[in-house]
Amino acid sequence: MAGGLFSMAHPAITLSGIAGNIISFLVFLAPVATFLQVYRKKSTGGFSSVPYVVALFSSVLWIFYALVKTNSRPLLTINAFGCGVEAAYIVFYLAYAPRKARLRTLAYFFLLDVAAFALVVVVTLFVVRQPHRVKFLGSVCLAFSMAVFVAPLSIIVKVVKTKSVEFLPISLSFCLTLSAVAWFCYGLFTKDPFVMYPNVGGFFFSCVQMGLYFWYRKPRPAKNNAVLPTTTDGAGAVQVQGRVIELAPNTVAILSVSPIPIVGVHKIEVMEQQHKETAAVAAETRRMAAANPDGAMPEVIEIVPTVAAV
Repeated sequence: MAGGLFSMAHPAITLSGIAGNIISFLVFLAPVATFLQVYRKKSTGGFSSVPYVVALFSSVLWIFYALVKTNSRPLLTINAFGCGVEAAYIVFYLAYAPRKARLRTLAYFFLLDVAAFALVVVVTLFVVRQPHRVKFLGSVCLAFSMAVFVAPLSIIVKVVKTKSVEFLPISLSFCLTLSAVAWFCYGLFTKDPFVMYPNVGGFFFSCVQMGLYFWYRKPRPAKNNAVLPTTTDGAGAVQVQGRVIELAPNTVAILSVSPIPIVGVHKIEVMEQQHKETAAVAAETRRMAAANPDGAMPEVIEIVPTVAAV
């Protein structure tokens, strides 16, 4: 595509490159909602910086590949944008992360985005001969891209194991599928196997994720599972911190911060608080007994949260 990004000398190449840029643009902006949440809370919470450090390394690798190949304008433009966005995410993360997470992020950044990339540049420019540079650098990009595309396996295993899609962002999976198709077509039309082959894996894993989402998106209701409310004093705000507890069959969880009963759940989010009243536990138990005259009462478990050390 020597004529530029918008040259129509090769319409299929141009259109697939533009489509790949547009979709990848949306994918790069997907974490914005996460960082808005970080900004509101003034804390990174349990979010990890690894995806952003890895994405930055991927972007700089593809920028270097596009520069060495010299005729891959779509790859250059979108990865230049991605490089700036991922760098901004990392800076934002460092601004709100606790000291330990900040040091860990800096270690990842210097190890991968500085040292590893510098090694690739030095080997490409000073060790590999000119005719073989594109092939060598393309092979590095291919290997790294395949490793990144295999990463969703952990999410797939978690979804199958928990039968829950709460950890599976369907909109992102859909965008990744479209992106893989667009960049596969671009690699096919430009006869670039280093762009084409990684997106075969990306398309496959994204389709698997979407299939799992539609398979597990409606969990089966559990018999006699319920979450009953208790009362809290309205004197002031409650400081909370969440954690998830799996519910066994035939259980009723008395949740001190729940304002309404929620029926048919497989897991609940337990909120830790500094003060609570449990006087309603006995009343709710009596109400359940009145509603079940045959005596088939589920087991009642009171969840007593503990305050985590900071």
